[in-house]
Amino acid sequence: MAEFQDIYQRYAQDVHRFAFYLSGDQSLAEDITSETFARLWASDEKMIRALTVKAYLFTIARHLYIESRRSAARHVEIDPGLPEPGTSPEMQAIYKSELREVLKLLQEMPEADRAALLMRAQQGMCYEDIARVLGISLAAVKVKIHRARLRLAEVRAKGSRANESTGGLQ
Repeated sequence: MAEFQDIYQRYAQDVHRFAFYLSGDQSLAEDITSETFARLWASDEKMIRALTVKAYLFTIARHLYIESRRSAARHVEIDPGLPEPGTSPEMQAIYKSELREVLKLLQEMPEADRAALLMRAQQGMCYEDIARVLGISLAAVKVKIHRARLRLAEVRAKGSRANESTGGLQ
């Protein structure tokens, strides 16, 4: 029992963040996080030993997300929160617009690309663990992450050019 609590305290926030960025839906991310730890609780110990605990939890969360997508009949629009307080209204508008573009691009990416990028960038997972979670080769993981980063860089560059041409206002 104490070991499960330690695992939960150590990884719950990471699993939730991963699920949120994967799904773009706070409520779904909470459900995925809860179900992930419920499945961990009921799981066979041999399976956990096959992967790192974090990789195992992300595998469960990813499968739950895929299941939810298969059963969902519609898509939910992401409404990102405001940037940190204390910034000017113009900068808030720029940040919010850029965030909206990045989140939109993340949702447009193939699920495996988005999952690989998030596991690497948000969670700092090694390429080998990501390959195990996604069930693909190490080379494929590196390519997916590289291409996803290039797409995000294009969005940032496009946003910077738009800000320059409008004098910083969008």
